[in-house]
Amino acid sequence: MSDKKMTSSRRHHLKSLILQVAATWLENEKKELIASKEAYMAENCPAPNLSGDQAALMETCKKLHALIDKADEERYDLEAKVGKADKEIEDLKIKVVDLAGVKKPALKKVRMSADAMLKALLGSKHTVNLDLRANLKQVKKETKEESTEAVGDWRKNIEDKADRKKMFETA
Repeated sequence: MSDKKMTSSRRHHLKSLILQVAATWLENEKKELIASKEAYMAENCPAPNLSGDQAALMETCKKLHALIDKADEERYDLEAKVGKADKEIEDLKIKVVDLAGVKKPALKKVRMSADAMLKALLGSKHTVNLDLRANLKQVKKETKEESTEAVGDWRKNIEDKADRKKMFETA
């Protein structure tokens, strides 16, 4: 093959030729279908002989009704076969999916508050306020009783330290 690209006019010309050939094929198929229908009708449904008296015409009508009934039975049987085949195909498709398994997509991390998550799960009808502190037990705080004498007033401690400093300075 050469490395040259086909020009657009050449491509358009080839495409139109292909479409013309396809159109003639479709016409030929239609003609063949019509001819096959006529051959089938001539073979299975011969032209009725309408000459004769009333009894002969009644007999012809009975024969035509019998042929119609036979065609309806065949059509019903074929429809039942097609329905059964369709159901079997659907069952096989389901089995194939079951055997192959459903691939779960990788989940994306979504930032969502607990209230929004519950609202999404339960729907918009249920509004739930998730107050985590409401469910906690109330605990009384134990206060340690410190001896106030040991700590005392902070000003007094400073004054005592100042006195000590004076003692070292005088010595």
